[in-house]
Amino acid sequence: MDRRSFLIMSVAGPFAGVAQVGANGGLRPSPGYGPLEPTPDLRDGQVRLHLPAGFKYRSFNAAGETFTDGSTVPGKHDGMAAFHGPRGTVMLVRNHEINGPVGAFGDVSKAYDPSAGGGTATLQVTRYGEVVRSGPSLSGTMMNCSGGPMPWGAWITCEETVNGPDVGNDFSGGDNSKLTQKHGYIFEVPVYGSASVQPVRSAGRFAHESAAFDPLSGAVYLTEDNFGFASGFYRYVPPRNPLHVGKLLDGGKLQMLAVQDAPGKDLSVGQPAGASYRTTWVDIDDPDPTFTGKPSNDVAIQAVGKQGRDKGAAIFSRLEGAIHHQGIVYFASTQGGATAAGDTPPSGFGKGRGQVWAYETWSGRLRLAYESPGSTVLDLPDNVTSSPRGTLVLCEDGNGDNFLRGLTRRGEIFDFARLEPVVGDAGAEFAGSSFGPGGQTLFVNIQSSKGTSFAIWGPWQKGGF
Repeated sequence: MDRRSFLIMSVAGPFAGVAQVGANGGLRPSPGYGPLEPTPDLRDGQVRLHLPAGFKYRSFNAAGETFTDGSTVPGKHDGMAAFHGPRGTVMLVRNHEINGPVGAFGDVSKAYDPSAGGGTATLQVTRYGEVVRSGPSLSGTMMNCSGGPMPWGAWITCEETVNGPDVGNDFSGGDNSKLTQKHGYIFEVPVYGSASVQPVRSAGRFAHESAAFDPLSGAVYLTEDNFGFASGFYRYVPPRNPLHVGKLLDGGKLQMLAVQDAPGKDLSVGQPAGASYRTTWVDIDDPDPTFTGKPSNDVAIQAVGKQGRDKGAAIFSRLEGAIHHQGIVYFASTQGGATAAGDTPPSGFGKGRGQVWAYETWSGRLRLAYESPGSTVLDLPDNVTSSPRGTLVLCEDGNGDNFLRGLTRRGEIFDFARLEPVVGDAGAEFAGSSFGPGGQTLFVNIQSSKGTSFAIWGPWQKGGF
């Protein structure tokens, strides 16, 4: 067993255990796939990833290249999901987290806001990362960070900003007066065809990060990443179950999670082993504010969350990736937890190296699935997906080396991939992990100005995924 597997903290819910003990009293073997080795990219032979022996990968659709429709691929590849495609292929819908009024990519006449540079691309690829066709599917949005796959055949993309002509200039120095639309919304992007560019305004105007759909209730669970401030966990209850109408309707109710009998509970701090809370939901009265007087970005980005916190909503630190699996929504609190000895606290709100929470949609119970004991074990988890066996894939957003980690249902954590440093972009990180149909290929992105996508395949049966 490697050091990361041995240093597991106690967990709850579907995860269990500290050190994993086998039937004979000895330690279980690690769920990982072995040491990570520099592995050449089948596209050009360059080493971009370090993977276990037996795994292969191909990069594709890098920033600056050309889509098959002739337009240019933007950078900052981020959240993504994989869907069944025709004749054994895979359809990928991918975010581009571009900030500022830099101009829309693709056909500007179809953009939500011609000044905004973010959006989504849709690609048809083979399971080995060979591109069949590709092109923009939503443009003119901003800071499209993550989102979530919807079972009716769509991707919900999330704007991680509240910039707009009614907000003062944002932290990146962009001139918001050049924007023509308010931002901070979620948009639905069908797997086939282009998005309608109509935001779901009732689902809130805040720093959206991820979306996870519960098919029984029809609710969409939403995470918020307020880097410098408290964040919240939300759900949007549409007027009709999207499975019945084939799309996500506007006009529903936005709510924010609170801990029952503990108004304003701060869950961003270190949690006891096995932490578990009964929860309730508070209504957001004005989910889509329009600001007067051009408040600062710092003020505007807290406007929706403050409504919930004023009613007792729980406090989290930087909620990012989320995924629904068998009735549970798992979501990452990137800087949640206690500061480990020897670690430098990260900047922004929250001083830990990450938590993974599990919300049971049928019971309303919130459980701590995992809390990082330090940056060498898990460093700032961001995007999250699940494997066919229920192991979580965690994309790191930490300092130095960035990894793809696996977190098993037994509470074991292991390294699966390490990113080779990207020349000229020290902040490059993994994002958008998603298993393709059948679980044979893991697709993942590098979020960077020089971003690219990868298809990874190999002997999955030999380890925890």
